Formats: sequence, structure tokens, C-alpha cells
Amino acid sequence: MSYISLYRKWRSQTFDDIVGQPAIVQTLKNAIKNNRLAHAYLFCGPRGTGKTSAARILAKALNCESGPTPSPCGQCDPCKKIRNGHSVNVIEIDAASNRGIDEIRELRERTKYTPVEGRYKVYIIDEVHMLTSEAFNALLKTLEEPPSHTVFVLATT
Repeated sequence: MSYISLYRKWRSQTFDDIVGQPAIVQTLKNAIKNNRLAHAYLFCGPRGTGKTSAARILAKALNCESGPTPSPCGQCDPCKKIRNGHSVNVIEIDAASNRGIDEIRELRERTKYTPVEGRYKVYIIDEVHMLTSEAFNALLKTLEEPPSHTVFVLATT
């Protein structure tokens, strides 16, 4: 039997599953419902508040076959791939480990390509405050003017 960490086993799968963040959940749902999506989001808060979970749910909401929808089905192929961490359109980067300018330059080059399946490529950059200043400067232009098929979620404590 393989070990699954608690936060992965019990991670929220829909916006309605997120506890303690009603204002953020409603804001994201309204943005999706009214087609008023931003090209970048900054999720901040202490550990365990659901920043990465909310980012993954946002990715599902944007790429669900019945979407973009505030209530992703969780049953279609894109939703399952995102839930299992196998989607090529959702790139989760740990900036504490990949904090250099070379990693960001590579990321910047990959944003040019359209999604393989679904509508959006979602880049979730966790611990974004750990990027070096040179790396963040390299990312800044892409953050300011990303391709229309790209959404960035920056998560930080």
C-alpha cells in the first residue's frame, strides 16, 4: 500500500469544498461565471489555508469540458487529469526549489505554446516569494502581458 499525505488525500476538489474562504471562493466563482478572468492571481496566506487547492480548482474550472464553469464536474478527462496531477496544461512549480533565472526563462518560453487539451494553460507557482530578484524580473514581462491562453496563480505565505 502506498502512502498518501493527508493534504493530498483530503484536498478540496470543488469551490464548495473549500472551508473558511467564502469571500475568495465567491469572487472566483463570479469571475468565472461572468467571464471576467484575470491573467494572474495572487493567493496569499498562512500554510494550510488552501492556496494551492484553490489554484487547482480554478484550473479545473477553466479547463472542464462543460466550462469554464464555477462548478467543475470532476468526471471529465481534463478534471481527472488535473486532480491526479497528470495534466500537461496545469504546471505546478515549487519556486523554493526552482528559484533561478534559468528555470523562469524556460517557463517563459513554454508559455508561448497553446494548451494541448482544454482552453487554458495554468501555471501555479508555489512559494513565489522565494524566487531570486533576477528570476522575478525575468517573469515580470510575461506576467504583465501573458498569452491569452495562459493564467498564472502565484501562491505565497
